[in-house]
Amino acid sequence: MALKIAMLTTFYPPYNFGGDGAGISRLSTALADRGHEVTVIHDRDAYVALAGSEPAPIPADPRIKVIGLESSFGKLSMLFTHQLGRPVTHARQLSDLLDGRDFDIIWFHNVSLVGGPGVLCYGKGLKLYEAHEHWLVCETHVLWQDNERPCEKPHCLSCTLRHNRPPQLWRRTGMLDREARHVDAFIAKSEFSRDKHHAFGFQREMEVIPYFLPDIPPQAEMIAPQTKPYFLFVGRLEKIKGVQDVIPAFAGEEGPDLLIAGTGEYEEALRDQARGYPRVKFLGRLTPEALPAYYQHARALIVPSLCYETFGIIIIEAFRSGTPVLARRLGPLPEIIAKGGGLLFDDVAGLKTAIEAIQSDGEYRESLSDDARRAFQENWTDDIVLNRYFDLIHRVAKHRGMNEVSAQAEASII
Repeated sequence: MALKIAMLTTFYPPYNFGGDGAGISRLSTALADRGHEVTVIHDRDAYVALAGSEPAPIPADPRIKVIGLESSFGKLSMLFTHQLGRPVTHARQLSDLLDGRDFDIIWFHNVSLVGGPGVLCYGKGLKLYEAHEHWLVCETHVLWQDNERPCEKPHCLSCTLRHNRPPQLWRRTGMLDREARHVDAFIAKSEFSRDKHHAFGFQREMEVIPYFLPDIPPQAEMIAPQTKPYFLFVGRLEKIKGVQDVIPAFAGEEGPDLLIAGTGEYEEALRDQARGYPRVKFLGRLTPEALPAYYQHARALIVPSLCYETFGIIIIEAFRSGTPVLARRLGPLPEIIAKGGGLLFDDVAGLKTAIEAIQSDGEYRESLSDDARRAFQENWTDDIVLNRYFDLIHRVAKHRGMNEVSAQAEASII
């Protein structure tokens, strides 16, 4: 029998900005592939208020029911939830959807603007909360203190103001702890993220389940984007992503290029920095169809994040293509690289050393490529990670005495 699953999130494609919405879409598709009924509830108002316009449409999976919440209040709807920590303009609709329907599982994701902690009491099924960001312990979601450095010792009020966001007073009332009691299991995306949650005061146990990607067979040789060797960056162009620390490693006219795929609010500053660096090239935003060729022919992907990521899905995208990764020794990135397929660096000098090691030794680069593909197949395919989700659901449902849900989850493990 199929499990009836409700996914609740602020952002969902095409109404999304970053990787969490794409990850939820992949998860919903994978659940549907195993025969389960998935309903996604997301906040259309929040996306339109922040983006300023409707997104371009994308093809929809007809097996997944998608409900976009909207009201006549626009930005006020988002502000009310952000400041009060509970649904306001969408409260009745959420109650009708979650309390009024017989879902086996209510799966909370990024609920920051769709309902805050106040939405966690809605519904009657088994409840999971998946922490795609550090929102549970950080008003800015990213543990990036004062918009300058990774957060080690929080001073949240002044930090929030420096991020140009209004403080959330509900965080100082114990509301999150009270509402978290309605959730049966919390999921972190990495051991690092789980430990950071605990270090910053979130004491509920968290199961670690990473992101995944559908496995694909090795692809035939694609046309190379350029004949000259290159290293690749893919991602949003923001200060916290650290591209400004990569550009100096590509000074001068001799050596491989750096191709930067992505756009963002820090792009102008990066382009200014790169003037006089002829080996640094900006590609803009690439389509999903165009990216595989860039991965396949890159000497390596560079992941220089300065902030505490919860995972690092861009790494496993590269690994799936057999592309080695050079990653900063920070956050969860060493945890992923430890499984094989990449090198770590601490600063520009270390990055230059890693670039030279790969560029000068073809056999070494190929051994890293083999390790990357093996690590992906052993850790982050859809089947492997889905089994971990269903094992968690089986155990939690059994503990709650939800025997039918437990049995259905166990039967979904392959």
